[in-house]
Amino acid sequence: QVQLVESRGGLVQPGGSLRPACAASGITFSLYNIAWHRQAPGKQRELVAHISSTGTITYADSVKGRFTISRDNAKNSVYLQMNSLKPEDTAVYLCNARAVVGSASFWGQGTQVTVSS
Repeated sequence: QVQLVESRGGLVQPGGSLRPACAASGITFSLYNIAWHRQAPGKQRELVAHISSTGTITYADSVKGRFTISRDNAKNSVYLQMNSLKPEDTAVYLCNARAVVGSASFWGQGTQVTVSS
């Protein structure tokens, strides 16, 4: 059974930092591209950051220079270091794993990030 479990969201003041994590099980993690998306109330789901199986990284313009995505294949985990957080970063952050070969795609349940004073 495939599971993606996000954790380490939370409440932080503007300018603060968080480092959500996504732990995968039931897949050969190194053969998957991984992405963080976010969904705020009343808004469309937005791709935040993506890291390929080979380590190629892309970011949404809105988070460039503030967020850093990384993966640890030995721990079947991906992380999103979020610095200089803004109220508009408030959303549920979701992890997606997409197979490099084939169409398999899996989602986690998400972790809430709230940026507020």
